[in-house]
Parts: sequence; structure tokens; C-alpha cells
Amino acid sequence: MTSIPEFMTTKHRECDELFTEAEAAVAKVDWSLALTKWQSFAVELSKHFSQEEDILFPKFEQATGMTSGPTQVMRMEHQQIRALVQDLDNALAAQNKDEYLGLSETLMVMMQQHNMKEEMMLYPMMEKNVADGEQIIAQFQAS
Repeated sequence: MTSIPEFMTTKHRECDELFTEAEAAVAKVDWSLALTKWQSFAVELSKHFSQEEDILFPKFEQATGMTSGPTQVMRMEHQQIRALVQDLDNALAAQNKDEYLGLSETLMVMMQQHNMKEEMMLYPMMEKNVADGEQIIAQFQAS
């Protein structure tokens, strides 16, 4: 069975790869490929955030009683990332290469910092505190 940290970290890497592919396509002014890769990234990111916010975070909060700790910070960062994703959507729709690439640098740094917090702190804490972690991950893998 796959652990929470293993599975969620793998999902971070998959999102990062799609994001990088979209950015590379924009840099080459291949708008069709950029849109395809960007849409794939956006879908995976949304799914990942939903898995965290709708399932993992509440389970962790219930197990630990921590409702204003790390999960609150992660939710706030998710909102910031969503806002940047919307800005990138707009830049891509306008085929504004410079705007997109500038925003993508900001988003990449934000995601790297966010992912590090989850991977180094939150996911290991979840692994210790969420009793049915392997079952949850099995459900994620099936969806």
C-alpha cells in the first residue's frame, strides 16, 4: 500500500511536470499545446486540492483537534494559488506570452514552497495521526 506522503508527493511531481510542459509550450508560442498542458495541470491541481481540503485535512483535524494550525495555512495558500491560476488562465486566453511567463515564475516559487511544507511537515504528521490513511489513498488511486 502507498502511504499518504508517498502518494501526495507523487501527485505534486505530476502537477509540476504538467505545469513545466505548459510553460515550455508558451515559451515556444505553441498555444495549442500550452492550452492542452495547462488544462491538464489545472484539472490535476483542482483534484489534488479537493483531496486535501475535502478529505485529508478534515480527517487530520478530527484526529488531532488542530483546526487553526497547518491545515488552515495550507487552505490559505491554496486560495493564493487558485488566484494565480486564474491570472494565468487569463494570460493564456489572451495569448500574452510575457504576462504568462512572469506569472508562471511566481506560481512555481509559490508551489515549491507550499509543497515543501506539506511534504516535510504536514504529510508526515498525517501519516502518524490519520488512522485509515492507506484506505484513503486507495480511494484516491481508484478515482
